[in-house]
Amino acid sequence: MNRFECGILELKVAGGTEEAPGMSFSGYGAVFGNIDAHGDVIEQGAFLDALSDAGKSGQWPAMLLQHGGWEADSMMPVGVWTEMREDSIGLYVEGKLADTPRGKEVYSLLKMEPRPAINGLSIGYIAKEFALRTKPDEPRRTLKKVDLLEVSLVTFPANPKARISGVKSDISIRDAERALRDAGFSRTEAKSILASGYGALSLRDAEEKDGKVIIELIKRNIETLKN
Repeated sequence: MNRFECGILELKVAGGTEEAPGMSFSGYGAVFGNIDAHGDVIEQGAFLDALSDAGKSGQWPAMLLQHGGWEADSMMPVGVWTEMREDSIGLYVEGKLADTPRGKEVYSLLKMEPRPAINGLSIGYIAKEFALRTKPDEPRRTLKKVDLLEVSLVTFPANPKARISGVKSDISIRDAERALRDAGFSRTEAKSILASGYGALSLRDAEEKDGKVIIELIKRNIETLKN
């Protein structure tokens, strides 16, 4: 995977992960002190100015998928970043996916088992200050200050240490009720299940519902729905 450059805008892939409002995840868009596949390393403090400017102006870096493209549709954001900060590890980010077809698709990929289908994060930036290598064993560039334009969810990471670290499974009572109704339960039955747990219906009643209803799935998730 080569770095893609367009003028002074560089799109660098690092490693990074709801079907309803509240779909959120967190991870690292960049990791300090780790040489990536392109031979660059980012110093701690490189994002501080950009993050300060974003906080003051309210114009945060965009959340894109695979860095977007040259068409308007592909440049459409898939969500918003709700938190960005530097810590001792790197650029920590928290984001919320949009309740749109693309946002739902991304969330499904993040939640796949036995492993996420996508879990990479990537930064799109302008290098403001950097030092070039002076010795063969040094990084190609040491980035000291960058102007952060966007952070994307991507498939292929150049920096394997920058990964999505968590995906929240937020689900409202209304969403859970709708899912049970779609599976074939009546409104009364759905409310009963959510209020009292799976035991509110007999096993025979559940087995007689639509074949798409997976009894074991309901058993496994009932505590999550109740909470």
